[in-house]
Amino acid sequence: GCVLVVSVIEQLAQWHNSTVKAAVERLCSYIPEEGISLCFCTVSFSIDKEMNADVVCHSLKLCKQDPGQPLCHLYPPPKVKKHSPGLFYALAHAGQKCQIISKSFMGFSSVCAFPLLANLCEKIKYVLRNKLPFEDFDGDRFSTFPTLRGYHWRGRDCDDKNTTVYPGRRPDNWDVNSDSNCNGIWGVDPKDGIPYEEKFCKGADSQGVVLLGDSAGAHFHIPPEWMTVTQMSAKSFANLPMAFTDELDWPQFSEITGFLNSTIGGWTDSLYLRLRRRNRCNHRDLQNISQNGGSSGNLLYLIKSLARNRLLDNPAIVIYATIGNDVCNGDRDTLAHMTTPKQMFSNVVQALRYLDSRLPNGSHVILTGLVDGRFLWDNLHDRYHPLGQLNRDITYSQLYSFLDCLQVSPCSGWLTSNETLRNLTSERALQLSSVLKEIARSEKFANFDIFYMDFPLRQTAEEWQKMGGQPWQLIEPVDGFHPSQIAAALGTSVTWQKALREWPQVLGKENPFNDQIEAIFKDQGGH
Repeated sequence: GCVLVVSVIEQLAQWHNSTVKAAVERLCSYIPEEGISLCFCTVSFSIDKEMNADVVCHSLKLCKQDPGQPLCHLYPPPKVKKHSPGLFYALAHAGQKCQIISKSFMGFSSVCAFPLLANLCEKIKYVLRNKLPFEDFDGDRFSTFPTLRGYHWRGRDCDDKNTTVYPGRRPDNWDVNSDSNCNGIWGVDPKDGIPYEEKFCKGADSQGVVLLGDSAGAHFHIPPEWMTVTQMSAKSFANLPMAFTDELDWPQFSEITGFLNSTIGGWTDSLYLRLRRRNRCNHRDLQNISQNGGSSGNLLYLIKSLARNRLLDNPAIVIYATIGNDVCNGDRDTLAHMTTPKQMFSNVVQALRYLDSRLPNGSHVILTGLVDGRFLWDNLHDRYHPLGQLNRDITYSQLYSFLDCLQVSPCSGWLTSNETLRNLTSERALQLSSVLKEIARSEKFANFDIFYMDFPLRQTAEEWQKMGGQPWQLIEPVDGFHPSQIAAALGTSVTWQKALREWPQVLGKENPFNDQIEAIFKDQGGH
């Protein structure tokens, strides 16, 4: 974190030909929340040619340094006097200059210490702990508030004071008097006295979509303009509060549950939107139950935040997609900490049994295989990271090594120059995918049928190249690890085509009344 902030400040000073102090003030002016700005504005320091971001941040002693541990660095060590060990020499001469910074920075090391942010931090802690909407007045697990696990993650509640009104339920008395399932269809047609919900949605195979996933499914994204000084302005950080309260995830644009037009590049296409187009009665029936770091193991806890009533609600299509974290970790001995095939089988079967106790009859579950993450190194390692584009001095290879040294790599097995380790990681991923395939073939459940599909990375890359794109554009530019917005949208198309070919019964039939429903909505001003 320190290296990121100091790098941005240094580059702002360089790009605008200003002092570091002026660069700090410029960055403060960009940040929309005054409370967050304070933690930058209290830091005032000078940097000379021997003090790059690595030198400054090591001098602050923000991180523990174990005996024998190498000094982790993102940048090449500074050029110093002949025979002097670059980074160590620079650190020794920077200590005096950095004492005042250390006192200021350490005093504000936790943004939650600010009175203005303390309340927000408590809300975020609640959400991270429970994975349920913070603003949910009736306790039905749906919200009228967008972030803090609100309707960006689950269909928007239309009456947050009534626990029997929420997206995805079967209509109460055909919604003659009110909209009990929040799909916008209720009341009686004055021409014939038939409730609109009965006329348009009866027998229409209405169903919701639920994702059980990880940070890829939640759609983790750090905007590159946050650290690309040539593009940086106050507008760059306008979405910071929203991103912060959505855990740096953007589920509203995601591959499975996206429903808003993307503001982070590319376009939005999702399984939910396609199901909604197929049957307008499915409006708002979505749940993105994903978390950063999600794996088959911790999904056993996460799954308990599912909101589905076997007796009152419509069936659902559940996508089970933990595509990487069962083989990805930041441990030194990464192979020893990967999920084994036996553990994978146990975790997934436990999750499926839980779903069988919660899902209405007629539901469907699709198990998605793990990704082959060798794609990341192959397409990014020699490209410049957004932090390195100004001076052409930081490649993804350097970033991966830096994160691995700090022991915070999202995936030591794939984000490495060690080809043997990359191959072994993919081998384990393939073994775990085979477990999922076998479960789909052999296990039977009372309330849903079950299918398997490979993660469609290869097909997605082929489609993008046909459109004139490059493979590296399918990867998030800042973290160099997650699928990008383009990958999410194209992945939807590939998955939908497979489902139409192989499991058309999963998607339900097309509602012949869709045009009539939309026409009535238009006539009534959208209600």
